[in-house]
Amino acid sequence: MEAAGGGTSGKLKKGAGGRRGGGAGPKKKPVSRSVKAGLQFPVGRIGRYLKKGRYAQRVGTGAPVYLAAVLEYLAAEVLELAGNAARDNKKNRIIPRHVLLAVRNDEELGKLLSGVTIAHGGVLPNINPVLLPKKKEKESMEPKSPKASKSPKKA
Repeated sequence: MEAAGGGTSGKLKKGAGGRRGGGAGPKKKPVSRSVKAGLQFPVGRIGRYLKKGRYAQRVGTGAPVYLAAVLEYLAAEVLELAGNAARDNKKNRIIPRHVLLAVRNDEELGKLLSGVTIAHGGVLPNINPVLLPKKKEKESMEPKSPKASKSPKKA
């Protein structure tokens, strides 16, 4: 046993045995960084993408947390507005048309996604006022007076 421990101190385990509950107590359940940050988006995965993408030589520990929070906020904002658009169209399911209507009708999201094409989204309903038929006021007032229309027939 002395050969395995390397000395006469009585310790048999090497490395992290003392730190990770080597018999002192029950093991703690691992808590993800997303749970620690109170987020739904995966902090670990975003951190991995930041490293693999080679956007910088080094990536700080707070960068994926911040980016996950920003992405989660944007997703929640778009989904809320798209859900409202779906409800306005009496639908229970969000389709790409609802996403497009939500994004284009919101000033800030429209500016952020101005160069983005949403597949199967269509376009915003818009008719140029010049193309609409003109209303004539004189015709609408003449039929209201029935006496004026009968007098020319007698003559």
